[in-house]
Amino acid sequence: MIYTAQHRDLMDSIRRFINAEINPFVDEWEAAHIFPAHELFKKMGKLGFLGVTKPEAYGGLGLDFSYAVAASEAMGYARAQGVAMGVGVQSNMATPALAAFGSDDLKREFLAPAIAGDMVCAIGVSEQGAGSDVASLKTRARRDGGDYVIHGSKMWITNGTQADWICLLANTSEGPAHKNKSLIIVPLRQDGKRAPGIQVQPIRKFGMWSSDTAQIFFDDVRVPVRHRIGEEGMGFIYQMKQFQEERLDGAARRLASIMWIEETADYLRKRQAFGKPLLDNQYIQYKLAELKTELEALRGLIYLATQTYIDGGDVAELASMAKLKAGRLSREIAEWCMQFQGGMGYTWDNPVSRAYRDYRLGSIGGGADEVMLMVIARHMGLMNMNA
Repeated sequence: MIYTAQHRDLMDSIRRFINAEINPFVDEWEAAHIFPAHELFKKMGKLGFLGVTKPEAYGGLGLDFSYAVAASEAMGYARAQGVAMGVGVQSNMATPALAAFGSDDLKREFLAPAIAGDMVCAIGVSEQGAGSDVASLKTRARRDGGDYVIHGSKMWITNGTQADWICLLANTSEGPAHKNKSLIIVPLRQDGKRAPGIQVQPIRKFGMWSSDTAQIFFDDVRVPVRHRIGEEGMGFIYQMKQFQEERLDGAARRLASIMWIEETADYLRKRQAFGKPLLDNQYIQYKLAELKTELEALRGLIYLATQTYIDGGDVAELASMAKLKAGRLSREIAEWCMQFQGGMGYTWDNPVSRAYRDYRLGSIGGGADEVMLMVIARHMGLMNMNA
């Protein structure tokens, strides 16, 4: 996959938006542990940034997934990754299954407002006892006439305190764990208030402070069966496909960690030690060169996975490799940049220390490193694919 002038134009537009509407405010949002999603998403929706790959009939740009990856790469330049993650949830985690398998009515009611930025959305898969092990989730949606009655809870919900609706994975029948789940759109707000039966508990995290994260409880919440995405029992399959876009989105955002290498090099040119700039130290030069080389190798892997996905291929292995490498490498880049900046790098308000805290989630969220290794090992034939 090679970016065209159209890809570059999209990325330039997003970076200009970031510099004008996001980066000047990230310190404020980090301190508040939340960014104003409704306000920001409305601005992004007007520019088409929230529906890059979504159908034009619902307000999207109708472009292929390479443009989503380009947009994610550009979003990585937000100087608080919690904001970029919140945007990623809206664009590449909570809405792909709805766009691909939802009914026309469902897409008009929930997808179109999400693309326009009129609604904030979330994805509800993980639970307190079922994170990476999606098959073991306990939340149930019991059929009662023309409704589902939902009981359970979801954990680590990005955009959780602000979301208008959540794309919820729940058990809708008995039977095999991979065939008894459905994806359901559940409104979290009605008439500007919390919907009946919904309770939201904010979670304070090590990093990603500007992203509001919550545990959400569902106490016999009733939604129409028509809110189900696609066929009943196909939710696990739909979510696995949705995961591939999520993992490539997250990996692409990590390509922007080149900015910390560049900014650290600039700092070290000015920082004098032992009568010369610190950047004159050959060890530092070689380490920064090595990190950039690793980053370019990751870029090639992400672009290969993206092209394979566009061509209709199975990218479970490649996307897992990309996520695994991106989570580890971005953290390594931030750690080395913090080390080379010395005491100033270790201060709480230094952007590179924030990057380290934010990037740490990359090896945990959206499937831990150990799960990515398990997926890769299965595709290598090293373990039972059904284990």
